[in-house]
Amino acid sequence: MSVSNPGGAVRQDASRNRAAILAAAREILSGFDDLKLSMVAQRAGIGQATLYRHFPTQDALLAAVYEAEIGELVIAADQLVREKPPLEALRSWFARLAEYVRVKRGILKVVETFVWEDMSASTMGKLGSALGTLLSAGASLEEFRHDIDPRDVILLSWFMSHVTAEEWDARVPRLLDVLVAGLQTKPGE
Repeated sequence: MSVSNPGGAVRQDASRNRAAILAAAREILSGFDDLKLSMVAQRAGIGQATLYRHFPTQDALLAAVYEAEIGELVIAADQLVREKPPLEALRSWFARLAEYVRVKRGILKVVETFVWEDMSASTMGKLGSALGTLLSAGASLEEFRHDIDPRDVILLSWFMSHVTAEEWDARVPRLLDVLVAGLQTKPGE
């Protein structure tokens, strides 16, 4: 005879709701739209009370979206290095970084300065570690320059925060190609 676990069902529902909220917020922010909590709840298919149980403030939601994005970037670096050649891994990671920047721009539009400082305090280390993995993989095969460190690449990638929504799709891929060429020992391969 099996015993039901009502608490387990509640936890699964809560986990599903949280994931839906984060996905909805990310989608809204990726579209360069203003983030309204009522719109997030509607897009996630939940009630506003459920949203507020998970994220009592807009800043709490934005911080969670931001942390999830950084976590995905860090995990992606290791995964991509295992699955792809270094240059292809770096290009794939940069595509993900561009999506992260899209979300980050939306976050920057609405988050309070002191909250942003807290959220970004650990970002450089996490992104630096992920980039270090990617750059080391290419440098060990003599595909990437040895004189580049992760912070160089992070600073160069900040150009994306200045690209407007209207020019994003045309400009960002081209600029990322320029960045990748600058990292290669033999650009254009």
